[in-house]
Amino acid sequence: MLSTLVGLPIFLYHFGGQINWWLHGLMFVGMFIASGLSITLGYHRLFSHIAFKAKWPVRLFTLIFGATAMENSALEWCSDHRRHHKHTDDDSDPYNIQLGFLHAHIGWVVFRPIGGDVPLTNVNDLKADPLIRWQHKWWGVIGIVVGFGLPALIGYLSEGGIGAAAGLLIGGVARLLMVHHMTFFINSLCHTLGGQPYSNRCSAKDSWFMSLFTFGEGYHNFHHEFQHDYRNGVKPWQFDPTKWSIRLLEIIGLTSNLRRVPNETIEITEIREKERRLDERLSAQKETICGKAQRLFTDAQEELAAAQKTWEKSKKEYALAVRQQIDTTKEQMNELQQQLEQAVLDLRQAISDWHDAHQGLVLKLA
Repeated sequence: MLSTLVGLPIFLYHFGGQINWWLHGLMFVGMFIASGLSITLGYHRLFSHIAFKAKWPVRLFTLIFGATAMENSALEWCSDHRRHHKHTDDDSDPYNIQLGFLHAHIGWVVFRPIGGDVPLTNVNDLKADPLIRWQHKWWGVIGIVVGFGLPALIGYLSEGGIGAAAGLLIGGVARLLMVHHMTFFINSLCHTLGGQPYSNRCSAKDSWFMSLFTFGEGYHNFHHEFQHDYRNGVKPWQFDPTKWSIRLLEIIGLTSNLRRVPNETIEITEIREKERRLDERLSAQKETICGKAQRLFTDAQEELAAAQKTWEKSKKEYALAVRQQIDTTKEQMNELQQQLEQAVLDLRQAISDWHDAHQGLVLKLA
């Protein structure tokens, strides 16, 4: 941090007029994207959550440039992150926000006991990948050589010693500082500021603002509720470059098996959270609310519950038939598919009716 906040300004004051700003600006942006995306796409969504499958070029790239973030090996990073999801806000959470903002942001790293090795018993699946084992052994060397040596070398080839120093300070040190705080803000700010449209069971928050600086990781409430979905910004308008990158890699054949939570499940989860908040408001309401509005809302709730039950039953029956195709005729499969499609239509209508009834009741509470 001191190198960036003190050393870099001093260097630029004395030598800023002698360096190629375009070259070093592009190196900073390129290294920041490669390093940051390797954390969000690689360390996080690919390795920690197995949200999709990737061919070896993607895995190798994210392991190399993930090391340049200097946030430990993929094995250790993923072990910490899986424990964070399993024990969110508890004592076993490595970056527990309940211990304070600074602890969740960087304190858990700074004050980690020396020699306190990260237990790797929860990443046995990742140990089977030889590329991950190789990176675990050499991540420090890779991070230094690629993260600092590469921009310094490019600067040296372009401008000699001054260019090497500029590359080291801008593309190496300053870039590392930005990537570090980008990652740390997910652990701190995304558990402090924002909304909770999906659940209040833990401190994770959705923040469109934070998504702008974290390659889409700011939609943290969604992520904690549906951690195995390859998307964080699940709505079409939400900013999630990591999601777009994974989808693009799928189009060109480098990723596959992208895991998606059904839209209906996401909407029902949002509805349940809205119902919980509405119940709180109703219980605190001293005056009598319009009985008609409440009856309409109760009817909509019952309609939604019945439609959800039918939809889940149809999904299970269709999935079972797909797994046992030998014992299922073509006519039976078509019938089950039609039942599932109708169940989806009925569920969507029930969701729409619920929203109308919910809006009517909320207006009465206003």
